[in-house]
Amino acid sequence: MSRARVVPYRDGPYLVRGEFELLDQDGNVIETRRGTIALCRCGASRTKPFCDGTHKAISFQAPSCASDQPLRPQDRPPENGAP
Repeated sequence: MSRARVVPYRDGPYLVRGEFELLDQDGNVIETRRGTIALCRCGASRTKPFCDGTHKAISFQAPSCASDQPLRPQDRPPENGAP
């Protein structure tokens, strides 16, 4: 396998391809079972840290390029399914 490559998709998840290891904050391995995974970027996935496609339902918007502009609170997706 090649080294990891992380690609943010416009209005979607981060796709991770290549050789990588995914850990939680305590250093425990999160099983991926694939060489390519999609990581949630909108914060609304029910399968965090993995993307489940919820970004489409909530009309999540984010560029695929680097941005130094933080999201304003009113632009952030709702937490825990709140309206």
